[in-house]
Amino acid sequence: MLGVTLTAGALALAGCSQPASNPSPSAPSGGGKDYSDALLTLPREDMGTFTRNFNPFSPNVAPMTQQAIYEPLLIFSPTDGKTTPWLATEWKVGADGKSVEFTVRPGVKWSDGQAFTADDVVYTFELQKKLLGGYDYVDTITAQGGKVLFSFAKAYSPALFELGQQVIIPKHVWSEIKDPAKATNEKPVGTGPYTEITRFAAQSFELGKNPNYWQPDKQKIAGIKMLAFSGNDGANLAAVNGDVDWTDQFMPNIEKTFVGKDPNHRHYWFPPTGSMINWQLNTTKAPFNDPVVRKALSMAVDRDQVTKIGMAGYTVPADCTGLSGSYEKWKNATVRDTCEWTKLNVEKANQMLDQAGYAKGADGKRKLKDGKPFEFKFSVGSASSDWLAVANVIAQNMDAIGVTMKVDSPDWAQVVAGYEQGDFDSGIVWSPNDPTPYKYFAAMMSTKTVKPVGKKTFDNYHRFGDARADALLEKFAATSDEAAQVDSINQLQQLFNEDAPVVPLFPGPEWGAYNDLRFTGWPTEKNPYASLSARSPRTVMILTTLEPKG
Repeated sequence: MLGVTLTAGALALAGCSQPASNPSPSAPSGGGKDYSDALLTLPREDMGTFTRNFNPFSPNVAPMTQQAIYEPLLIFSPTDGKTTPWLATEWKVGADGKSVEFTVRPGVKWSDGQAFTADDVVYTFELQKKLLGGYDYVDTITAQGGKVLFSFAKAYSPALFELGQQVIIPKHVWSEIKDPAKATNEKPVGTGPYTEITRFAAQSFELGKNPNYWQPDKQKIAGIKMLAFSGNDGANLAAVNGDVDWTDQFMPNIEKTFVGKDPNHRHYWFPPTGSMINWQLNTTKAPFNDPVVRKALSMAVDRDQVTKIGMAGYTVPADCTGLSGSYEKWKNATVRDTCEWTKLNVEKANQMLDQAGYAKGADGKRKLKDGKPFEFKFSVGSASSDWLAVANVIAQNMDAIGVTMKVDSPDWAQVVAGYEQGDFDSGIVWSPNDPTPYKYFAAMMSTKTVKPVGKKTFDNYHRFGDARADALLEKFAATSDEAAQVDSINQLQQLFNEDAPVVPLFPGPEWGAYNDLRFTGWPTEKNPYASLSARSPRTVMILTTLEPKG
C-alpha cells in the first residue's frame, strides 16, 4: 500500500443499517435556493460510530483525515491518467533511477499559520517508516532549501508515485507527541482545505474551512458533514431520501432506487478503475498450496452470476491476467485471449480435482488427501451486502464440484485481523491499485511480501511467493524505459497465469453517486478529473472543485 496504510474499513464496501442520525438543517432536503452556507453531506456505511481520531497513521482513523485535512505531494488520477502537482510544484527523477527530488510548494501554511517546509516532508517519511515501515528502498532523505531529495541504494522506478502520494504531516506538531502511534490527534493541524473540527459526535461530525489554506479561491463549499452508518442499507436510504449530497457505497438497482427519484439532479458514475477484487486462498494451508486446486476452484466459479447477481451488473468478469480496468493498456493480449482457468468449466474442474487425488465419496462430497472433508470457510465482513451476495453465489458454485464452502461473516475488523495474521481459510479482498501494475504483482507473487503466519501483514494476505516474480519485479523497478517495463509486466502476467496465486473475480467499480441539487462541479464520464470516491487520494480534487448553487 502507498504511504499511510488505509484501513480495511476504508477499503471495504459495506451494507445494512438504519439512518444513524436525523438530517441536519444543512442536509440536502433542507430547502432554500442559496446553498453557500450548506455543508457537503456524506455517509460512511462502514462505521456505525465515529471515534475522534484524526491520526493518519492509525488503523482507526476518521474518514476525510487523509482527504480533507492532510495532503500529498502529487495526485494521480486513473480516470484521466493525469498527474497533478499538489504540495510539490515539480519533481525530477534521477537519470540512474536512484533518486527523486521534489520541489515543495512555496507559500503553503499549516492550518495553525506556521509555514509548510521541506523539513515537514522529511519528518513525515521518517515517522512513517518508524511507525508502519515501508519505503525500504529509500536510503537517505534530505531537505535542501525548498527541495527534498530521496536517494535509493538502487534504481527503483515506482518511487515517484509511492513517495508522491504520501500525505504530509507538520513536524512542529508531531515531533512533540510522545507516542505518535497511539495519539488520537483530536485537533489536527493540516494543509488541506477542511481541517477544523467544528462539531463531533459519535453519529456525525463536521469539518470547517482551513483558515490558512493555500488555495482559498477553491474553498467554495462551507464545510463537510459526515454521517455514520453500520451498513449499505442505512447509507443508501439516506441517499434515496435526499439526506446526503454524495455517496460512494454499493447501491443495488441504482437507476430505479436513486436516480429515478429525481433524474434531473441525481447521477452516478462507476468507472472500472477500482482495484481487482480477488478470492484469496490461504496458500499456507492444504489444499490451497496446490495451484491445480486453486485453478479448479476458479473454474467452478460462475463469474457471470457473481457479477450480475452479487454485483448487480455493475462490473464484468475478471480474466487471468489478474489486472483490473486501471491497467487495460498493460494487459498481455495473449494471456487474456487464451485464458482458461477464469472461465466457467465445471466438468474440467471436476476432472482436475479427481486427477489431483481429491476424490468424491458416495455422498458426492470430496475428501482431502488425509481423508477429512474438503470444506473451508469464506470470510467476508457482515456489513458488505454486495460481497456477501458474491460469497453466497460462490458457495453454490462449489456444490457443483463436491466442495463445501461455508460463508463466515463477522464484522470487518475480525475478518481483516484474520487476513493480516494468516488465520483464515479464504476470503474476498481488494488489491493495490497504483499507477502501474508493479505493486499489484508484488502483493500477489513476491516472496518479499510474504510474512509467516502469525506475523501481521498489510498485503499478500494469501502468503504466496515465487522467486521468478521477484526477478521480474526487480527488472521492472530498475528501469524507466516503458518498453522494458511492459516486457516485465507481460512476463509477470504469464507467471500469474501459471501460478494462479489468487482467484481474480472482477474489477472493482469505483462507486460514486451524487445529488447536484446544492453543489456543482462533480466529476463525470465526460469530465473524469477524478473518480467519485470520497476515500481516495483524488477526493481532495473534488472538494476543491465543487461549488454551491445560489
